[in-house]
Amino acid sequence: MIELEGVPELVDPVMVAAFEGWNDAGDAASTAVAHLDSEWKGEVFAALDAEDYYDFQVNRPTVWLDGGVRKITWPTTRLSVVRVGGEKPRDLVLVRGIEPSMRWRSFCNELLGFAHELGVELVVILGALLGDTPHTRPVPVSGVTSDPDLARTMDLEETKYEGPTGIVGILQEACTHAGVPAVSLWAAVPHYVSQPPNPKATLALLNRLEDLIDMRIPLGELPEDARAWQLGVDQLAAEDSEVAEYVQTLEEARDTAELPEASGEAIAREFERYLRRRDGGGPGSPPGSHATESGDPASYLRDGPGGRVWPPKPQRPEATDGAAEDDTSDSSDSSEGDASGASGTKGTPDAKGKSGSSESSDAESPGSESSDPESSGSSGSSSPGSGTSDSGSSDSSED
Repeated sequence: MIELEGVPELVDPVMVAAFEGWNDAGDAASTAVAHLDSEWKGEVFAALDAEDYYDFQVNRPTVWLDGGVRKITWPTTRLSVVRVGGEKPRDLVLVRGIEPSMRWRSFCNELLGFAHELGVELVVILGALLGDTPHTRPVPVSGVTSDPDLARTMDLEETKYEGPTGIVGILQEACTHAGVPAVSLWAAVPHYVSQPPNPKATLALLNRLEDLIDMRIPLGELPEDARAWQLGVDQLAAEDSEVAEYVQTLEEARDTAELPEASGEAIAREFERYLRRRDGGGPGSPPGSHATESGDPASYLRDGPGGRVWPPKPQRPEATDGAAEDDTSDSSDSSEGDASGASGTKGTPDAKGKSGSSESSDAESPGSESSDPESSGSSGSSSPGSGTSDSGSSDSSED
């Protein structure tokens, strides 16, 4: 039995978890949980025993000085609680750590013990994988679950994946077998720019999480960081003609896959998000404090559930001296493809941890007919300079 002392009774708690390593391309998922912990001043109340789950030759401890005293930080998984007030208060239990080296079943059972004691109503596990997706488009985020009822009620994909998996997939299945509703959210990171950090993917995960749990998340400087990241990658790609050509190929494939118009339901969800941010609605921070209000140049980075976001029309010029000026701006409306789980191409990721060592994984976006994110052990991604994207050589993702 897990005894929790000093942890108050929580309000409609949701557990949000992310793990560094194989399931965390670009550090996008672990950075998202770290952002929640930082913005809401999370208080650590438990840490799993590192001796039980980690190989210290794989994940080495670190030594640091604290006022001249040498101390050691051991790799482990920590749990913290954030109390979120507002009109609709809802507390979060944040789980952040490293994918364990051993005893995964015991690891998951221990986390589920905490979830049971705290009355957790939903577990959301964040992950990121490498895929054939262009950095110039909104980041595709896939939402999957093993629960058919949950898939139907929360508009998610029911996972059908078979193959190698990581701790994200194992924890989700452990939750399902224990009767705890669980969802995995996966962000697709461009494989040709896989080094962390990737603030654009982190931002996409937080936006999807915000929609999923109906809670407004303060984004801080993330939108500006994401915009700066994209501009930096633009400059690097422009310096290499082969990379630029490859990115253009990915863009064409993505845009072609997203050609059908967004559904009315998806448009309604995007409009609700806009209203929530415009009015400062929902718990988490006071009105006016959010960073992606309408008109913010970083707003194009948000992932719309409908897979498409239209920029605002230019304002109609006012008439001069009583004569109305012709307005032809209406015909210049353009749309930027956005994917909420639909990249249109299968990815061929090499999911990486912080150390720079890579494991192979692939992504299939749940927006396709046979989609399901789950980690895989084979890689067949096309390389820059080939001019083509081999969308049929992978069959991965992670749930």
